Amino acid sequence: MSTQSPNHHEDITKTSSVNMTTTTTTTTKTKAAAKAGTNAAPKQKTQMHRRSRTGCYTCRLRRKKCDEGSPMCTACKHLGLCCEYKRPMWWSNNDARRKQKDEIKMIIKRKKLSEKSSHTIQTSINTPPGLSHSLPTSATFSDPLDRNRSASIDSHFGFNFNSPQHGQDFAAFATPQIHVNGEYMFPPFSPYEIDMKTERQIFINDIPTLRESTVSTFSTYQTPPPPGTILPSFPLEGEWTEQVFSERRESLTEETFNANFFDFACDPAMASSQVAIELDDGDQKLLDHFVQHVLPTIFPILESNQHGSISSELVLPSLANNKGYLHCCLSIAAQHFKSTMGIQNEEIDNDIMRHRYATITWLCEALNRDENHQPILDATLGLIFFQCIVGRPEDTLPDIPWHQHFQAVVSLVQKLDLAGLVSDITKPLAHTPFNMTLTSWIDILGATMLGSSPLFAHTYRNKHLSINNHSLGLRELMGCEDRVMYLISEIACLESLKNQGMDDITLCQHVRGLGDEISNTEVNEGTLVEPYNANGTLSPKQLSKNITAAFRLAARIYLCSLVPGFYPAQPSCMGLVEKLTAVLQLIPSGVNGYDRSLTWVYLIGGSVSVPGSSFRDFFETRVAQLGDVANSGSFGRMTVLLREVWLQYEAILAAAEAAAGTSSLSSETPQQQQQVNAHYVRWREVMQIKGWDYLLI
Repeated sequence: MSTQSPNHHEDITKTSSVNMTTTTTTTTKTKAAAKAGTNAAPKQKTQMHRRSRTGCYTCRLRRKKCDEGSPMCTACKHLGLCCEYKRPMWWSNNDARRKQKDEIKMIIKRKKLSEKSSHTIQTSINTPPGLSHSLPTSATFSDPLDRNRSASIDSHFGFNFNSPQHGQDFAAFATPQIHVNGEYMFPPFSPYEIDMKTERQIFINDIPTLRESTVSTFSTYQTPPPPGTILPSFPLEGEWTEQVFSERRESLTEETFNANFFDFACDPAMASSQVAIELDDGDQKLLDHFVQHVLPTIFPILESNQHGSISSELVLPSLANNKGYLHCCLSIAAQHFKSTMGIQNEEIDNDIMRHRYATITWLCEALNRDENHQPILDATLGLIFFQCIVGRPEDTLPDIPWHQHFQAVVSLVQKLDLAGLVSDITKPLAHTPFNMTLTSWIDILGATMLGSSPLFAHTYRNKHLSINNHSLGLRELMGCEDRVMYLISEIACLESLKNQGMDDITLCQHVRGLGDEISNTEVNEGTLVEPYNANGTLSPKQLSKNITAAFRLAARIYLCSLVPGFYPAQPSCMGLVEKLTAVLQLIPSGVNGYDRSLTWVYLIGGSVSVPGSSFRDFFETRVAQLGDVANSGSFGRMTVLLREVWLQYEAILAAAEAAAGTSSLSSETPQQQQQVNAHYVRWREVMQIKGWDYLLI
């Protein structure tokens, strides 16, 4: 890279102290009735709601004010509606909106009729004043289909928490309910809940910037049966206890990954201590922009399951203690600010190049010292990966290609022996080094960009064959199951051997073997569905299954493209592209979706899609849903590349049709059609012709 270094120190006229504070608060609330026979007045409570930028889409559709409660607003909770803060599928279509609005009206109508019926039941029972209770409603109890939902109740029933529950305590549930004058009477048993709320807050100069809040709820409430229902006998004490906790464990297992999977190689104390960084006014604005606008978009898959872990455990400590990493992030912030704001001036370009040059200078000096390798690896990986998030294809500022930076990464990984640590089956690690996982992601998919073998292919091969120690954390980081990523590494190795002159017979044998290995990863996968729970919240595990299925199909297409005589118009290839399109429809779309995490998948599938394929229309729809964000980062570069591939492929078809003197090749002989298809445009050739050196992951 050739560029001049501005005199950075002369430009600094004053400094300001940036105070970053991350605080974590855990609150446990137990709600239950007073002891039996006590008529205590209910306590007055004030419930605080975390404000988000916009109301839920359900309230917006109903044109009602939303209090933006988490995880459900009060209106949706009271009416039993699905509260959606992420853009739902029906929002982008007027007909779907109208249908959704009609369904909501029917739900509200049934709710009102139910409340009216409950009020009639309640007022018709003649009971002593001290024993009259309110019937439960959806506003006071959690939905029994989702035990993770945040809720609170105030109960007036008598219940003793200090004594175990015995079979006779549930006698009222084991017998038919008693009717008085045709109405319903409920047994004197009080349900209860325990809410556990964990909050993490990040401050800059005592101003809150990021806040994550999670609530877990344990509830014994069950929806009352309709009048006339005869309930079965209640389980005994041990069975009931085991059943409740078993359901709770299954719910947690289904919806979460291991939140402590990664070792971020940072001091844990830094996550909750005050960090001071001295910056001038211009750099202070860049830092604020990075924290507020870039940081939340770096690892969307990981953030969907481990809220705030990246910001508090990796990025913020590195900003404070790693000068090279700080300059890297400020350069990335300037790039992001330039692309999102549409600014084209010399000042913003100077900011980008000044911090980029400072990062390279710091790395060169640190590598020459050859000590304290972990911060150097953090900064180098940041230089590579953060470019996948920001910038536009038309950027012309000088920079070093990503694969040259990656050579330094390989050297640092070897010095830290990260590959050896994750491969040692005799000493399994409690936490996988995060930098090794990120390195593997770049290594595997980056090799497909270059047509070469991954540099740590042997490590991935050993992990794939391992029975008890196969995971590198790729599923947790980028969504695709580790074994599928290992097979993509093997396909890249096979392509490298093909480029070196492997004979066709041996090549086809390896293709068949790898195809069988891909099929083995599909065992017990089940049917793919949209990655949402019954209450509309995201299911991280289902999202991972869908993403894995998309990568698996893309890997098959990549593998088939190595077969001699392959061309996109083959029925087998067209069938794989159609299947891929169907799977991609199950990935959440839009700005808050995960299309940008599937850049490589879209590249592989789109590069072999033929004119008229449903993939092309689907892809353009997804690009439109992303808006201006679709033009930035790896996704924007991939979009430009795909459209160029399609343009050149259609030009070849048009030239062949003109030479044949017909408007379609359908009347040509199969041999002539094969000759045309054999010259289909490969995406890597287009990159080489255009001089593009992209890392599209």
